[in-house]
Amino acid sequence: MTKASLERQLGLIPAIALVVGSVIGSSIFAKPATMAQLLPDPMWILGIWLLAGGLSLIGAMINAEIGSMFPETGGQFIYFKEMYGHRFAFVYGWSGLAVINTAAVAAIAFVFAQYLSYFVDLPRFLPATEKSFYVPLPMIGRLYPLENFGVKMTAIASVLVLTAFNHYSLKSGNRVQMFFTWLKVILLILIIFIIFSSGQGQWSNLMPTGRVTLSAAAILACVGALSGAFAAFDGWNNLGFVAGELKQPEKQIPRALWIGLLICFILYVGTHLAFFYMLGTDKAAASGLIATDAILPILGNAGAALIAVMVLVSTFGAVNGNTLACARLTFSMGENKDFYPWTGTVHPKYHTPSNALWLHAFVSILYILTGSFDMLADLFVFVTWIFYGFGAYGLIILRKKYPNTPRPYSIKAYPFLPLIFVFFSALYAIITIYSDITAYLKGETPVIKSILGLSIIFYGLLLYQWKAKKWKTS
Repeated sequence: MTKASLERQLGLIPAIALVVGSVIGSSIFAKPATMAQLLPDPMWILGIWLLAGGLSLIGAMINAEIGSMFPETGGQFIYFKEMYGHRFAFVYGWSGLAVINTAAVAAIAFVFAQYLSYFVDLPRFLPATEKSFYVPLPMIGRLYPLENFGVKMTAIASVLVLTAFNHYSLKSGNRVQMFFTWLKVILLILIIFIIFSSGQGQWSNLMPTGRVTLSAAAILACVGALSGAFAAFDGWNNLGFVAGELKQPEKQIPRALWIGLLICFILYVGTHLAFFYMLGTDKAAASGLIATDAILPILGNAGAALIAVMVLVSTFGAVNGNTLACARLTFSMGENKDFYPWTGTVHPKYHTPSNALWLHAFVSILYILTGSFDMLADLFVFVTWIFYGFGAYGLIILRKKYPNTPRPYSIKAYPFLPLIFVFFSALYAIITIYSDITAYLKGETPVIKSILGLSIIFYGLLLYQWKAKKWKTS
């Protein structure tokens, strides 16, 4: 009996849809208000969007070169094995399952459920009941699973439904992805057009306020705001996870990354300008639902409903994009006997990595129960950018290790751009750790998110020492 295998079914347009659909999720509707609280100046925030977008484009160019060299399912896991060896690749793969990909899905699903509450009254426990049960994390903080229980149950339902879609067919998951991706792009363009054409905003709202000056406090605020922008741009690396299912991946990966990220970059800058043109810095900072507050004066309740639908479409598509792509990393590890072998099996009838899909759904559900959007977003972004930095330096290693290997795409301005990326990744990680510890000691946050992320990475190293040899010889 022939062993079932993944099939190359995805062309350029589905690949672009995967990039755009994975990147544009919930953060553009949730993070601008937080960014305004940290940096009460629209020009500084615009600078943060430009910096995050520029760094993400550099990261995409780095991944495009490496992906064109190793067009296999598994993405960065395959890349890290070539760069740093099996141990490092395993720790990355474990981190993908344990926090990077699953916390991202949980965060986006959480916002999907929050906005669904605009149309459906989701139940929740009394505040005393919500705080009556918690999960202690020694020297890190506490988690409260009963908080926003109706929202969490709805988020869990969305994860289960989309996992089922992707379990039964790659084509079904891809059709869902295509539909929701292009629908969210159209709706975002529509929202930007409605706001600017209304004439109800003020162009002075986009001018510098003079309330942010260069200082140590401003740098910490910039890093906090940068976390939000990084969360908004995250997801472009998902394309590498499905490289084994792309037609002509050595050509499609660079094209899809470039086109997809440019689309996201333009939409994000336009959306930021529209929100602040309408609200101004102070109203944006005080807004609980910034997109709704921006459109409400123009279209009234109908506008608020439009925004809620927009967020539902965007987040549902992003959950699907991350579900479709990210389980392929765990699948690749299992298929190559680098993890539990049952995670690397292909469903004999549907030709999908069904076991890996359901494992990712299970871990995402655990995160939904224990977290909140801001905590989950900051957690996965911190861990993700640690590995992004290693990936950028790994490109330099590969240039020396495989000087004659064909590279259908090569990054420009080498090694200048990769070194810039490494520098910013390291700086971001160091300042984030300092900021998180400071906030925790002041009682401003219940969890030291960066330390939690590092703890999960360290556990992966221990797991490798304990189990890896057994998996390799099984």
